[in-house]
Amino acid sequence: MTALPWSRATLQNLRGVLCDIDDTLTTDGRLTASAYRALERLHESGLIVVPVTGRPAGWCDHIARFWPIDAVVGENGAFYFRYDHQARRMIRAYLHDDATRAQNRARLQEIGADVLRQVRGCAISADQPYREADLAIDYCEDVTPLPEADVQRIVAILHDYGMTVKVSSIHVNAWFGDYDKLAMTRRLMREQFGVDLARQRDRFVFVGDSPNDEPMFRFFPHSAAVANIARFVDRLQHRPAHITRRPSGAGFAELARQILAERMRAR
Repeated sequence: MTALPWSRATLQNLRGVLCDIDDTLTTDGRLTASAYRALERLHESGLIVVPVTGRPAGWCDHIARFWPIDAVVGENGAFYFRYDHQARRMIRAYLHDDATRAQNRARLQEIGADVLRQVRGCAISADQPYREADLAIDYCEDVTPLPEADVQRIVAILHDYGMTVKVSSIHVNAWFGDYDKLAMTRRLMREQFGVDLARQRDRFVFVGDSPNDEPMFRFFPHSAAVANIARFVDRLQHRPAHITRRPSGAGFAELARQILAERMRAR
């Protein structure tokens, strides 16, 4: 197990753990028992636990309700959901209003069709019907993995439409507006937990695995990536401070064990 580059005092002073989902928590497209249990143990320890993902609103409603977490940021920063279990009420906060999202969705459908015409072998993501704000082009989840040149061709087409574009481990995501995972995470923490991340960023760990996590790697001094970041690390301008020995969900569980072990020593 690779030693963490952070002091014992830092780990004992943590307030929360933020993490990507696909290929960070999941392994080969599945959420393993060990990764789920790691989430649960972090939450039970009193840490604020928040997945920050490119996955759609439909998934995030389920995640906020049923997972052992405090909230979820979805569609690369288009919204956050937090479920109040005591009041049995879902708190939903979107960057754009209903009318703007509806207008953008009509444009996304047309743009997606154009991408499919120009790049053979890609597909509209299977979870697209459950999205509120972005377009997800599948380049390796349910299709034969595309070569890197084709992935970059998708990126270029979407940029030509004036969209913000991020590449995850499975999709090329694109949306209208200058926002990212970090902006909505900061809003969530301020509105729901009274945390100013600009002042308390050193009390949170972020864990990711791909280029769409780069704003988080840049912002958080205690950032980490699971070992499968290796396929992307050469293209990152801002790299994580720590890389786990094991990939995907096993890597997340490895990191969680190390964090929890240091917290237990303080008791």
